[in-house]
Amino acid sequence: MDCRPAWQRLGWALPWLLFQFFPVVDLVTEPRPAWVRVLAAALLVVFTAAYLAVFSRFFERRAPVWRYLVVVAVLGVALAAWLGSAWAGLLIYVSAAAAGALPQRWVWPAVLGCAGVCAAVVGAEGVLGQLFILPVMCVLTAFALSGTRALVSLNAELSEAREELARNAVAEERLRFARDLHDLLGHSLSLIALKSELAGRLADRDPARARAEMADVEDTARRALAEVRDAVSGYRQVSFGSALAEARVALSAAGIALDPPRDLPVLPGAVDAVLGWVVREATTNVLRHSGARSVAVALGTGDGGATLTITDDGSGAGSGGAAGAGLSGLDERLAALGGRLETGAGPGGRGFRLCARVPVGAPAVAQ
Repeated sequence: MDCRPAWQRLGWALPWLLFQFFPVVDLVTEPRPAWVRVLAAALLVVFTAAYLAVFSRFFERRAPVWRYLVVVAVLGVALAAWLGSAWAGLLIYVSAAAAGALPQRWVWPAVLGCAGVCAAVVGAEGVLGQLFILPVMCVLTAFALSGTRALVSLNAELSEAREELARNAVAEERLRFARDLHDLLGHSLSLIALKSELAGRLADRDPARARAEMADVEDTARRALAEVRDAVSGYRQVSFGSALAEARVALSAAGIALDPPRDLPVLPGAVDAVLGWVVREATTNVLRHSGARSVAVALGTGDGGATLTITDDGSGAGSGGAAGAGLSGLDERLAALGGRLETGAGPGGRGFRLCARVPVGAPAVAQ
């Protein structure tokens, strides 16, 4: 909806009122009874007001203009037929109003009807010079207004499309932020809970070890807070190497052995980051659900892609492999790079296996 003042919306339509010069001059100069002049002047004022009402709503989609359009059409035809060729120019306004307000399939029948009435009025008085001007102007004016109407409609659709894209961008950013918080806090809070439980068990028989575990809890909490701040700022990037180092510390604290890859290949930043998220989520799931005693991480490159496989010997997909928010988030991250996530039982049907495949040359940037 156009929120500009009415005078601004009508600014481009007001110059066309100059065509009323001819009926006004005719009204003043032609010898007619006073009541005819008064009535014709009043009807001309009503006609003009209805015409301006149509175009004041021209930029408002689905605005109710039918009653104004009917007034314009009835008065335009009636005044032209009653008072003669000097008033036939009013049918140009009728054509313009029809082109601006009618459904597209009705525009040209109405415009051609206006041109026909205009030609009949002019021809009935034998004013052949105007016979090739006014009816043609009815058609040309309708062409101009139809083009303007199409541009207005297209501009409104583009504005709606921009608003929809903005809404989608906001929704996507909210989803990214929620996913980052889940991945960041899920890992850190699992580690804090694990170490706090361990410190509680050690408090009586090994106070020094318990204090060390609580110091680790404090460090983990501070690191988690810093990571959340980074995520809020939009600068957080998790590398595969750092995620693997964090996983080694977390799994070791839980008494779970980690078999890491021997070599860490150099990967593009986006690929390295998304594989870091995979390691984090897999570690969190192992700590929370699996009951595993060992975890093996293998990373290979070839055929233009990288494949990360994480396998544990725990209770398998029945407890930890259900596709929750974390795995769904990983799947979205990998899909953004053209990769995919595979999950299932480990070798021999034991444990749980998570496999992430992603093209090394992926052009997108993981969030």
